[in-house]
Amino acid sequence: MTKDEILYYLKTHHEVDMYGIFELADRVRKRYCGDGVHLRGIIEFSNCCVRNCLYCGLRRGNGRARRYRMTVDEVYQVAECAVDAGVKTIVLQSGEDPYYSVSELCRMVERVKELDVAVTLSLGEKSYRDYRSLKEAGADRYLLKFETSDKRLYALLKPDSSYVNRFRCLEYLSELGYQVGSGNMVGLPNQSSESIADDILLFGMLELDMVGIGPFIPHPDTPLGGFNGGSSGLTVKVIALTRILTRNAHIPATTALATVDPEGRRKALCCGANVVMPNVTPFSYAADYEIYPDKLTEDTIDGAKKLVSSVGRYVAKGYGHSLKMGGNVNIPTH
Repeated sequence: MTKDEILYYLKTHHEVDMYGIFELADRVRKRYCGDGVHLRGIIEFSNCCVRNCLYCGLRRGNGRARRYRMTVDEVYQVAECAVDAGVKTIVLQSGEDPYYSVSELCRMVERVKELDVAVTLSLGEKSYRDYRSLKEAGADRYLLKFETSDKRLYALLKPDSSYVNRFRCLEYLSELGYQVGSGNMVGLPNQSSESIADDILLFGMLELDMVGIGPFIPHPDTPLGGFNGGSSGLTVKVIALTRILTRNAHIPATTALATVDPEGRRKALCCGANVVMPNVTPFSYAADYEIYPDKLTEDTIDGAKKLVSSVGRYVAKGYGHSLKMGGNVNIPTH
């Protein structure tokens, strides 16, 4: 798809046009990914973060956040319950928390791998050496969203992060043999349709194994708390267009989408998504992992299975590894 074509669909309110693009996205998903939906259980093991991103409730400047950290044993016990319930991928996610040494993170990965699952990490920016150690410990995938391809907007949203280093990290991950995931937020303050179109084109250029797309949800305890959030409608459009462009990338129907629209995940599954990521973090911790407010906390594996069944699909039995044929992430040079 060209940028002009993407922009047309991002901006149009014509129901016939959008029905056609959603139908096409669903056909592309079926052809390249099949009807199976992969369940990936998320364990949010720490909400401590050294970064000060303007949109995130975990930012270090949020003095109202109640902080927590889970032990390796706690993580293993939660993962074990999720695997018993039928999950074949465990996602270990946290803020950028230097409290955990790389050796402790490797031990966490090794323990979870004992359960015969794929392990996805989402721990933020690290060194090449740390990424290599985690890969050697058994990590299969890594999710590092770039959030926006607009350098100016990125600098505003993430004042203590480097756009160049973000993409350098994605390159490291690819070189080390990870299945690489990235993604964006839709509806950010001062985000144009052109910027979103560039995000979608970049997903294709990067040849990502996974693409995570969710709406911006303002958190009241952040500098962006007073802005309007992103809409379900626009987010679903971005998912559909991303499916058409990337063909066989794994695309989740995200919890953030369900937070802004009770039918959001169902809509996403009907226009390109092929992954659901139930949050299996213990309830005593889950409420405090508040990147955005009013997060869906009653997010069970059984509920995810019912959601999949409700759209006429089935829960995939495998690990849900990349559908790419071994292609590396193509890092843009500009």
